[in-house]
Amino acid sequence: MTPAGAPSADLDTSGPDQVFWLSNGRLTLGIVPALGGRLLSLQFGGRELLYRNAELIDHRLHRRDASLRPPVDVTMASWRNYGGDKTWPAPQGWSGPAQWPGPPDPVLDSGPYVPTLTLADDSVTLAMTSAPDRRSGLQITRTVRLRAGSVEYELRQRFEAVDRPVRWAIWDVLQLRAESSGDPRDGWYATVVDSPDSAIELLSGNGFPAHSIADGVMVVPFQEIVGKLGVPGASGRVATWLDGVAVTQRFSVVEGAEYPDRGSRAEIWLECPLPHPLAHLGGLDPPARIIESEVLGPLITLMPGESTSSNVVVGVTTEFVPATWATRPQRRS
Repeated sequence: MTPAGAPSADLDTSGPDQVFWLSNGRLTLGIVPALGGRLLSLQFGGRELLYRNAELIDHRLHRRDASLRPPVDVTMASWRNYGGDKTWPAPQGWSGPAQWPGPPDPVLDSGPYVPTLTLADDSVTLAMTSAPDRRSGLQITRTVRLRAGSVEYELRQRFEAVDRPVRWAIWDVLQLRAESSGDPRDGWYATVVDSPDSAIELLSGNGFPAHSIADGVMVVPFQEIVGKLGVPGASGRVATWLDGVAVTQRFSVVEGAEYPDRGSRAEIWLECPLPHPLAHLGGLDPPARIIESEVLGPLITLMPGESTSSNVVVGVTTEFVPATWATRPQRRS
């Protein structure tokens, strides 16, 4: 008999792709290695917390049209945004080989990852490894670990250079729903150092998200905007609060290191449906109200065979965590 709270793993092979369901009685995680090693479901108390494109993925995490795979066309108009959590190389861009021209991307973003499941008495772990990617020169491994009785899971991300020297930053992209419930606290929060460049405007679809910073906490309320902010002042904790539940992310910051996107350690991207696709963003046509809570590592140069890793701890709580965060961090020199 399995003790209450003990970790478990179930494998669903009834659809076009394998779906791994990891659970510990408090959190349930649904993962599809065949779709870029994506975590596509995070359930807490029977409630789904991640954004998932219901036109592409059903409630069992099966693709609705199994014949459709991600296109090789590099325009945003052709990207099949399944949702969930995935790992990309940063910086993103289309100006040359030092930038990652995705999504869409047929290998790292939506290609098949090879899974390895390990079940122990106190945890369940799913490691997933991509194919070697010619465009970026990388092979990515994503490892998700869920411990017994915990309301957190650990995400370890590993980049390995496969055939040439490369310079990339690890970029974790977590998509959540961004429809405000009417709670004035609904939005995205980050601890930041007290610095003039704590937040910067990075990318505008139809504008930049409005934000405020006070007492060492940056706040971005949900709003009808398509755009991105970078957070060079991020100090290791972000949270998305919606309708009484917070999804939190904890990560390490490397002081003095070079980060992509003008020094951004975290980023927030907001989407909402628009009357027309955004031609200046490659025809991007936002399907829903989405927030991307993004955590970045420093830029690292890797020689062939060398690797680098980063960890993000993702948690769920009904406590309004920004109220508990320490205020007024030391000013950064």
